Amino acid sequence: MDLKPRDPDWDGRVRKSFALQHFMKHLGAELVHVAPGAVDIELNLRQDLTQQHGFFHAGATSSIADSAAGYAALSLFAADCGVLTSEYKINLLNPARQETLLARGRVVKPGRTLTIAKADVYGLEDGLQVHVATGLFTLVSVAGVKD
Repeated sequence: MDLKPRDPDWDGRVRKSFALQHFMKHLGAELVHVAPGAVDIELNLRQDLTQQHGFFHAGATSSIADSAAGYAALSLFAADCGVLTSEYKINLLNPARQETLLARGRVVKPGRTLTIAKADVYGLEDGLQVHVATGLFTLVSVAGVKD
């Protein structure tokens, strides 16, 4: 699929918006890959991100998946539009106990108002990757809101 950004400064806008996300900062998430319709976010394991069994909490896993999908969509939006998630479904496939999570957000179907994206989250450790979650997201292009 040929994904063409509508904003010539799409890369800078995605990076600037991500830098302004207080919740991603709070989690310690990092933007590690940006391309038209594709964004990857990494999150390193810390005790305060775990649930009672020592796995990444589903909220942390879901949050980076949502942001990866949302920023993948934003990369294709017009310069005067922001992004909001209107709906998502996530399946947790395996316990996330690896040292790093990697969320890969990819646009499935771009649109003027609604964009559909997916995000797959992998646990990375010792050169291995485990598929820990997959989700489908509906993102809304919000005119007049700059990210």
